[in-house]
Amino acid sequence: MKLARMPDGSPEIFFTLQGEGRGIGRPSVFIRASLCNLHCHWCDTDYTWNWEGTPYAHVRDADPSYRKHRREEQILDLDLDAILAAVSAFPCRHYVFTGGEPLVQERAWAALMAALDAASPERAHYEVETNGTLLPGSEFLARIDRLNVSPKLANSGVPEEARRKPDVLRDLAATGKADFKFVIGSREDLDEVLRLVAEAGIAPSHVFLMPKALDVAELEAAQGAVSALALAHGFHYSDRLHLRLYGAKRGV
Repeated sequence: MKLARMPDGSPEIFFTLQGEGRGIGRPSVFIRASLCNLHCHWCDTDYTWNWEGTPYAHVRDADPSYRKHRREEQILDLDLDAILAAVSAFPCRHYVFTGGEPLVQERAWAALMAALDAASPERAHYEVETNGTLLPGSEFLARIDRLNVSPKLANSGVPEEARRKPDVLRDLAATGKADFKFVIGSREDLDEVLRLVAEAGIAPSHVFLMPKALDVAELEAAQGAVSALALAHGFHYSDRLHLRLYGAKRGV
């Protein structure tokens, strides 16, 4: 499996508190995949896709210290035994598969869940964080407990034909396992959310609005307006707890 590599060369597998969505504050073991099928220009994990030689834009392009990433320096290829050994160091059986876009490697995740289940009689809980463009198959859906779906809006800079998949969102909603988190930076973003939620038949109780923010100052400047929008439409508000606790860095 292709995982994100930490600066010290280790895989980005870490024990922390879930920072977003329905499970916010829950102790969890995160496993971060490399590779993504979308390229959001505000992405805070651009080291999973923004490789040298690619044409994708990023909000940090104007920063003289920012450079696109060398692909071979950012990916670690691990087999299941190595991942099992890494996660066994943590006193937790709640796993969150994140990225990048984890479902690019769907079969590997299904195999990992099977291996984790076989390794311990204690019931594990599995979540995946996905962008809502890929529909997983029956084996993956049978094992996963929660789908944290984050459909990308126009504010991502990704062309609509690549990011907008209402049929996939409708099928994900039908599983009964999916929540849908939208990153909000303006009133226009909310209008897009309302159209997409109606088109895909998503229940308001499964919708989370989260401020677009790369640091705590930006989060605090936007939280009042976004929480008010959530309240007005019967949606949930999602904070970004990890940003408040640890800042914008890897492995937290």
